[in-house]
Amino acid sequence: MTTAPITALEATFTTPVASFRNPLYSGVQVGLPCPPPSTVGGMLAAAAGGWQHTSETFQFAMAFHARGQGVDLETYHPLDAGGRPTKSNPKDREFLAFTTLTVWITDQPERWRSILRRPLWPLRLGRSQDLVGLHLNTIELARHPGEQRGALVEDLPGTAGTALRLPTAIRLDRARTVWGTYRYDATGTTIATVPDSYSTPTGQAVTLLPPAHPATAEA
Repeated sequence: MTTAPITALEATFTTPVASFRNPLYSGVQVGLPCPPPSTVGGMLAAAAGGWQHTSETFQFAMAFHARGQGVDLETYHPLDAGGRPTKSNPKDREFLAFTTLTVWITDQPERWRSILRRPLWPLRLGRSQDLVGLHLNTIELARHPGEQRGALVEDLPGTAGTALRLPTAIRLDRARTVWGTYRYDATGTTIATVPDSYSTPTGQAVTLLPPAHPATAEA
């Protein structure tokens, strides 16, 4: 018996420049090779008008690729122990160039197509001054595992790439963060088969990540 495919919205976001600071380091600007799930979830929620318009169980899958990287100077606005602004100063900041983020949404894909076509808040990825380009496509996902390539996946047996400790969800008051351990190959060339994933018509693995909704970070 043939198992029917599942319909998904494939949203491709492109930027000339993006930067994702690693929150595990304080006082220095260390960059991540890809956006954390919390960043992508926040961008999608902003498009919908806020987290109150997003289900607490909402999940998505993602893959990412950057064609280049570099370092520039950006004004750093540190806070003191009480959360008050202190003297700003320039610091080196790592950035990624000509990036492509692909997000797959299987829950209410047509609703999310409508949201992303007319986002309530501008789509931004990694740096507040840089808007993103967007291409939307509806695809059929096969119900069998695909190749990891540039997908961000949970760190499970059989996955490959660099292990990354990334924020999955952040409470609205930012008092608590849910962290997850993920695998990511910046070259996008790993052919490891991702367990329990779907696959696109080209064989790319699509694996849903844990929910990024702030409700999941409530103690």
